[in-house]
Amino acid sequence: MGIDWNKTGIVFFILLAGCCVTFAGGKPNIVLIMADDMGYECLGCNGSKDYQTPNLDRLAREGVRFTHCFSTPLCTPSRVQIMTGKYNFRNYEEFGLLRSGAQTFAQLVKQAGYATVIVGKWQLNGLSYPQQYPASLRKNHHRPRTFGFDEWCLWQLTELRTKEGERFADPLIERNGELAQKLNGQYGPDVFRDYLLDFIERKKDEPFLVYYPMVLTHDPFVPTPDSPEWKNPENRMKRDKRHFREMVEYADKIVGQLVDKLDEVGVLENTMVIFTGDNGTHPSITTKLVDGRNYRGGKGTTPNAGTHVPLIVYWKGKTSGAVCEDLVDFTDLYQTFAEIAGVDVSGESELDGRSFLPQVLGKKGNPRNWVFCHYDPRWGKFVKARFARDQQYKLYADGRFYDVNADELEKAGVNAEDVTGDIKNARQRLKVVLDKMPDPTQRPRIGKTKKK
Repeated sequence: MGIDWNKTGIVFFILLAGCCVTFAGGKPNIVLIMADDMGYECLGCNGSKDYQTPNLDRLAREGVRFTHCFSTPLCTPSRVQIMTGKYNFRNYEEFGLLRSGAQTFAQLVKQAGYATVIVGKWQLNGLSYPQQYPASLRKNHHRPRTFGFDEWCLWQLTELRTKEGERFADPLIERNGELAQKLNGQYGPDVFRDYLLDFIERKKDEPFLVYYPMVLTHDPFVPTPDSPEWKNPENRMKRDKRHFREMVEYADKIVGQLVDKLDEVGVLENTMVIFTGDNGTHPSITTKLVDGRNYRGGKGTTPNAGTHVPLIVYWKGKTSGAVCEDLVDFTDLYQTFAEIAGVDVSGESELDGRSFLPQVLGKKGNPRNWVFCHYDPRWGKFVKARFARDQQYKLYADGRFYDVNADELEKAGVNAEDVTGDIKNARQRLKVVLDKMPDPTQRPRIGKTKKK
């Protein structure tokens, strides 16, 4: 169970986890889309002035837009956390690896009869450290199945990037244990989209879970098929930051196509569609906001620019354009899926999340008072950090304390003489959270890896 629930919260949570929620139309489908390196500020509905995201903005208008969702600042830690419902100090071992034996939300919903698929970016076979992990692990083409996925269409499963852009132009993709052939001239995100559209068509008569960790909008920033440069194959891998805008808009386009497919096959009203991002935007990207600010991406770092991510939940007929200020972190997806699927997880140990399904359905639910982050990137030059926070205040394990509403970039901590009254109480509440979270013994770093 998560730490620091009050007594009433524990009873409420167990009751929710132990019941079987009934929905009209049978067990609801789940579609989780997670963009790569696309922070909170990149969506029009969240204040972007630079990018056109009409499909996501429409889902926000008709769904629930969460304004305080937080991830870890880096891709693999976020993937491990969102899939397992556990903070990284429990099961994150190395960059690029999901520990053998971990329980994922795909395995969870399979207990309730769901068909499952993952498409997009895998990065969980231990490829980053070949000297540490045997070929039997790194070259296991069927490892997604061990984590509960019936089908997969993935980049970076058993092969690291061997040429620039193999996730985009002329992609290197593996489908269900085999390397996909004849993809020259194709665009990786289109290949993933087409696989999903086919999966939805084939599985429309049974409950399904789609997990789509996109390869967009990760660098290199290169043309999309909607870019003028795409017409010339020689220009398809020419890097330019201006293509980031085109990549954001292409990701939005794909989201719209997936939603349209769900509608076409008649399952949209029985499907919860979730959109989020794995971490903040690349630090080379600065986004203009409608409030006049220039917002620089902070991927890899722990201020808001690295950890504040979009979260939109759309369920036709059940959501109606609400804006929810409740705190959410990536451990909460596991518990939410358990409630949707009617799976009792009260007997599982060390789960850290709580379901936000009630908020999606317009109820108060059991909102968090804090979120926690254990960030031990184990890649590159990024620095380990641990913090607890709420909507306004943030306390690091090393004692740094910020009013993030007044100091979003964390340039100056709250002065000691100002820590009185409600501010002092907030700091104490967050310190209790940090004190209860174990911090494993620091392990030696294996070394810096090639750029992912």
